[in-house]
Amino acid sequence: MARRDVPRRSQDGATPSQRSRESSLLGRWLRRIVVWGVGLALLGALGIAGAVFVTARSLPGYDKLKSSQAGQMIVVRANDGTEIVTLGPSYGKWIPYNRIPNSMKDALVSVEDRRFREHWGVDPVGILRSLMVRAESGHWRQGGSTITQQLARNIFLNSSRTFDRKIREAVLALALESKFSKDQILELYLNKVYFGGGAYGVDSAARKFFGHSGEQLSLGEAAIIAGLVKAPSHYSPTADAQAAVDRAKVVLSTMVDAGALTPAQAENVNFKTIHLAAEQGQNSARYFTDWVLPQLDVLLPDNDQPIEVWTTLDPTAQRAATDAIAAQVPKGAQGALVSVDRDGAVLAMVGGTDYVTSNYNRATNAVRQPGSAWKLFVYLAALERGYRPEDRVMDEPVTIDGWSPRNSGGTYAGQIDVRTAFAYSKNTVAAQLGNEVGFGAVANMARRFGITTPINTLPSMVLGSSDVRVIDMVRAFASVEAKGRLVTPYGIRKVTTTDGEVLYSHRPDASQQLVPDYVAAEITDLLQTAVNIGTGRAAQIGRPVAGKTGTTSSNKDGWFLGFSSGVTTGVWMGRDDARPVPGLQGGTAPARAFASYMRVATAKRPVEQFQTQLQLPGWNLEPDDEAMLNNPADYSYTDENGNIVNGQQGDGLDDQGMPGQNRIPGQPQGRTPDDAIPVDQDGLGDGPPPRGQAPARTPSAPRNAQPAASDDLLDRATGRTHPATAPRAPAPRPATPPKPPARSQAQEWQGF
Repeated sequence: MARRDVPRRSQDGATPSQRSRESSLLGRWLRRIVVWGVGLALLGALGIAGAVFVTARSLPGYDKLKSSQAGQMIVVRANDGTEIVTLGPSYGKWIPYNRIPNSMKDALVSVEDRRFREHWGVDPVGILRSLMVRAESGHWRQGGSTITQQLARNIFLNSSRTFDRKIREAVLALALESKFSKDQILELYLNKVYFGGGAYGVDSAARKFFGHSGEQLSLGEAAIIAGLVKAPSHYSPTADAQAAVDRAKVVLSTMVDAGALTPAQAENVNFKTIHLAAEQGQNSARYFTDWVLPQLDVLLPDNDQPIEVWTTLDPTAQRAATDAIAAQVPKGAQGALVSVDRDGAVLAMVGGTDYVTSNYNRATNAVRQPGSAWKLFVYLAALERGYRPEDRVMDEPVTIDGWSPRNSGGTYAGQIDVRTAFAYSKNTVAAQLGNEVGFGAVANMARRFGITTPINTLPSMVLGSSDVRVIDMVRAFASVEAKGRLVTPYGIRKVTTTDGEVLYSHRPDASQQLVPDYVAAEITDLLQTAVNIGTGRAAQIGRPVAGKTGTTSSNKDGWFLGFSSGVTTGVWMGRDDARPVPGLQGGTAPARAFASYMRVATAKRPVEQFQTQLQLPGWNLEPDDEAMLNNPADYSYTDENGNIVNGQQGDGLDDQGMPGQNRIPGQPQGRTPDDAIPVDQDGLGDGPPPRGQAPARTPSAPRNAQPAASDDLLDRATGRTHPATAPRAPAPRPATPPKPPARSQAQEWQGF
């Protein structure tokens, strides 16, 4: 029987022919992948080559690249046309390659692109190294961009981190390398790279930081400048000298590793012998420019051409403001000042004692308690409701919702008039007036006059427990000076191109009456009385002045705000950490700084009398030094059981722990209702007012008053609709709610 050959099978059951067919199939697919990969790579290379060729053909010439500049140049001018500061890119003298110090070239190449002379614009080795570091650390620590790529980005692209931008950056880098030499590329880079502080190029950086040409850089200076490229703001020697030196030492180390320096040469660099140039243009006017320039984003949002900004700043007034703050601010404290003309033009602005040390603008950004300066709004609300300066009120102990304010020293004058109560900043009268007109009405008045910060409506708000900004308070006083019309501070008069074309011109806001003119006249009456015989006597300048002091608890804040001859000025002093400042009161250093400044600011203006005639009160009282305004420990409270709880026993309290009361000048000590209590409109004596209710007063003849403000204005100022209030007639008060449990004024105030 014939034997039949049977193909042998391997252990996996496959025959040799089957394995051969599978191997052949795999080989064919591998060959296809290789062929397609090579083909795609060739196509990609051809595409990149074509893109590079086209890009290189379209690149500007070398001279054109040298003259190109990045960023917008802005020249800021004062109201007399003098230059305040020039902002934007600063390009120094162009330094040719052969005149740039070798130490500068070596430092920059060593720290930014050690293989600069070896690649074609894109460094594959650098890219692989960056990817390896990314894989090991989990995030990007090393950039793969070459000097040529950075140059392409700085000249032609933005700094967005997108894949598309990286591709275009690589193509541009290859095109630059194909068109220009390595020396030309490095020359462009060193004259155009950004080194911080507005300085573009080695020469500009050398002049900014060291005060001399870039051709005179020492090795240590070159290392500092080369270290800035990575993070200009972080390593700036003017911002953090130690960080700049530490970074420069890293640069020297990389130069040693690259063979550009010997270890001995690096060790011999002494950074202590390097002197920084003084900052230019870093005076107090920069507080003003920091406030003004961001407004350009709204006024001219799409403009990127060089411009000149003509501002309202008065150089003489600005110098006087700076000197006044520097001369009067207590040691360890800060000061701020804002001054505006009658139309709202900002004449001077000081945001701190030293812009270089701290560029935080306390005039526009800081929020602090105003103390008794807030009484402006309390008395405005009372005058609008129908009070008059000569009306009688009672300065006596009062408790409102468990809160018992007291005057300085715990003394009380009894029956006095409104003018006297304001001049001597009587806290109890302000509390009673606020309670009568309504704390919400006081808050509405503050909103109406330009207070933009949250306002609480607890009883203590009448003494200035809500935080405010200096510029907002100045706006409010300026609106009083404008006879009750809205004043909006502004700092830019016009913006022009360098050729003189006007791009923007300030237009005055539509006039809006905030309160009737007679109310503005009456509050001016009170304000000038406060300066003549009250707490603001240190603010007198030899011409009519109206103003108000403000002091917060433990002398943490001191304010003076006032106006004269069309100029309204506000001064604040205090510590940034809100710690007490011994001896600081509104009537001391702030009032003196106000007077010092205003003598200069009004010197060339005619003396202007206020429309209301000055009437000095007949009361001879000691001014309230405002040392106890907002500190809960300085007040008495009624607990839930009706017991009086006092934060500080002693000082002006009687045997029962209650504040004492002085007699009214000219009145017997044992006063009776007949000789002390005024007659109301019905002709009947009401007796002493219960605590927490309206202060007693003598009514005045009704006046034909116009509404203080339109409903539309009130809606926009307060965020809700307010019914019209009949002139002189007290507004209806809501039913008295059940008395809540006593609450501490130290609790967090709710925003209005």
